[in-house]
Amino acid sequence: MSDHALTHFEQHQLALLHAHLQAGGGLSAPFAKEIFLIETHVTGTSHVPIRQIEPTLAPGASLVLRREPGNPHDELAIPILTEGGEKLGFIPRDRNEVLARLMDAGKFLFARLESKDWQGDWLHVSARIFLRDV
Repeated sequence: MSDHALTHFEQHQLALLHAHLQAGGGLSAPFAKEIFLIETHVTGTSHVPIRQIEPTLAPGASLVLRREPGNPHDELAIPILTEGGEKLGFIPRDRNEVLARLMDAGKFLFARLESKDWQGDWLHVSARIFLRDV
């Protein structure tokens, strides 16, 4: 199993999110809301096998956010993963503090792929970050 494999909890959250989206956004969870927080680029895409991952990325795809408090470079690190558990990169350090605090407080945050664009050998990936409030 990959060290980036989704946990059972993350798989459950994704299943709930998919059910909510497939039901038109309201039937499965009538009081739930998706609150848009920020749009950001994904940093660190040059440090992962992005050429292998890129063909699976489609605008609108759900992405998983996972806290990584033991990260030696940033205690507020938030990796961004595909639904298959492949790491795309991170929320930029200058944008992660509030998001990390929300996640640490038990809030469910997720992302949707906004766009991707090759710029030379670098893939610029933009994502929209949402809070799922129930």
